[in-house]
Amino acid sequence: MSVAVIDRNDVVLRGRMAAPAEHRELPSGDTVVSFRLKVRRPQPQARGQTLDVLQCVTFDRALQRRVAAWEPGDVVEIEGALQRRFWRTPTGTASVVEVNCRRGRKVTRSAATSASATA
Repeated sequence: MSVAVIDRNDVVLRGRMAAPAEHRELPSGDTVVSFRLKVRRPQPQARGQTLDVLQCVTFDRALQRRVAAWEPGDVVEIEGALQRRFWRTPTGTASVVEVNCRRGRKVTRSAATSASATA
């Protein structure tokens, strides 16, 4: 008997780099690169737009090299999945929701302009 998969966790974002990426080595020896992406979110009923700053991470070495070349203000597009990470603090458990990126690219200015013109 086959069970249908109903869950889906796909995220695609296009926005601007908020700050330089940060490289961190974990106790396991793995390297993680984290960065923040500024993404506009339209508000209902013509109330303008809200700017979200979303935390993104990647463990993929090739993507880490690309992200290292991205600068604040660069328009980038990423694909990944949402994940929630937990850790212990002196006052209890803390958590964060972030986008675990598997793909990413810098968007050329002309592609970003044409995409915003069609939106």
